[in-house]
Amino acid sequence: MSLLPIFLRLDGRRVLVVGAGAVALEKVNSLLRTGARITAVAPEAKAEIRALDAEGRLEWVRRAFEAADLDGQDMVIAATDVPEVNAAVYCAAVERGVWCNSVDDIPHCDFFFGSVVRRGELQIAISTAGESPAVAQRLRKEIDAQLPQDLGEWLERIGALRREVLRTHPASEERKALLHELAHRQVCDSALCETQAMARGKTGRAERGRVYLVGAGPGDPELLTVRAVRLIESAEVILHDDLVPEAILEFAGEAEIVNVGKRCGTKSITQEEINALLVDAAREGRSVVRLKSGDPLIFGRTAEEMEALRGAGVEFEVIPGITSALAAAAAIPASLTDRRSASSVTFSTGHHAQSHDEGAMPAVENTTRVVYMPGRDLTLLAAQWRSEGLPDEFPCALVSRAAQAGQEVWHTTLGELRHAKAVPAPSLLLAGWALDGATTDAEIRTAVGTLS
Repeated sequence: MSLLPIFLRLDGRRVLVVGAGAVALEKVNSLLRTGARITAVAPEAKAEIRALDAEGRLEWVRRAFEAADLDGQDMVIAATDVPEVNAAVYCAAVERGVWCNSVDDIPHCDFFFGSVVRRGELQIAISTAGESPAVAQRLRKEIDAQLPQDLGEWLERIGALRREVLRTHPASEERKALLHELAHRQVCDSALCETQAMARGKTGRAERGRVYLVGAGPGDPELLTVRAVRLIESAEVILHDDLVPEAILEFAGEAEIVNVGKRCGTKSITQEEINALLVDAAREGRSVVRLKSGDPLIFGRTAEEMEALRGAGVEFEVIPGITSALAAAAAIPASLTDRRSASSVTFSTGHHAQSHDEGAMPAVENTTRVVYMPGRDLTLLAAQWRSEGLPDEFPCALVSRAAQAGQEVWHTTLGELRHAKAVPAPSLLLAGWALDGATTDAEIRTAVGTLS
C-alpha cells in the first residue's frame, strides 16, 4: 500500500520518545528542529539527552515506559533496543489513536522518517517505507551533492516575493503564471533586480507601441537612472543622439539601434524624419526608446517630438536624466546655489529654435524660471514678478513630489498665483512661456480655479 508523503507542522505539539540511547538521540535531534515539546522516557540516558534536559529543551522522565505516558501525546517514537518494549509502545499507541513509529520495526510503524536533504526551509525527504534506509541515505547524498548551497537563501527571498504577490495581486491565471515564473528566476538585492520588480508589477520594461523619451545623463553609465537602464535593456528600437556614448548603448539587448544625432551642426537626419521614425515604429507595435544626452527636457527637440507623438495619438513617457549643467557643477565642484552668493539659477542656450518668432512672445521674458521650495504663500513672489513687467497670463505650474508615486501638477497663471494654496512638499514652481500649451485637458490634475 502506498504511503502519503506529507510534512507535519509540530511546533508546540507533544511528542513522546521512548528510549534515550543513540537511536533515540538521532530522532530527538530531528524533532528539535520542529519546535515540538519532547518528553523522553527511559531509566538511563546518554549524556546528550541529559544535557538537553538540563537546558530545558526536552523533559527526561527517568524510569521505564508506562502506557499512561501516551496520554495527551500527539506522536510517539519507540526507540529502545528491546523489541518487546517497542511492541508494547505501539499497542498502547493504537489503543489511544496516537501515531507511532517503532524504529526498524516496519509492522509497528504508522509513519516513517525520511532521509532528508536540507537547504534552509527547503526539505527533500526520501523514504523507502522502511525497506532499505541505506538506499534512502545513498540517494540523499547524491541529491545533496547536486543542489546549490545557497538554495535556502534563494527560497527565502522567493517566499517573501510570493507573499507579496498574494497580498497585492487578485487571484487569477495571471497571478498563477507569475508565481511559476518567479520560481525560475534569480533574486538579488540590487535596485535593478527584475525579479523583484516583476513581483511588484513594476518591471520597468519597455511596452510595445509606446515611446520613451529617456535622459542618458552626461555620459557616465553609472549616472543613468534605474528606469533608464531597464528601458534601454528591453527596448526593441533605440534612436539615440550622437553624444550618447557606446558604454550606455551596451545596455541594449537585441534592439535596432539608430544614430539620429548631429555633431558640430552637421545633420544626418532632420527632426521631421526623427518624428516620423518614432511614430512609425510605435504604430508597428514596437517598443521605442528615444535616448537623449543629459535630460530630454533641457535644450533638446523633445517639445517637437512630444507634439508629433500627441498628434499621431502615440502614447509616450518622459524619463528624466542628469542634465550636463549639474554634472559640470559637480565636476568643479561648486554649488550653483551657494547661499552666500547665489539665490537663483537660469538655464539658457546660445541659440533659439529655427522657427522662433520674436514677435510671438513678450520680449520682457524668454526664460523659464524654476523655483525650488517656493514656500506656502506665493503672494510676495507673484507681486515681485508682476513688478518686473510679467503679465497676468504668464504660465505657471506647481509640481508636488516630482517623479514620486504621489506626484501632482497644478497649472495656473501669474495672475492667479497669489491665490494658490500650499501644495504638499517637496514642491517646485515653474514659470515661463515654455509651459504654455504644454498639457492637454486630460493631463491637468487640478484646474486653475481650484487652487484659490
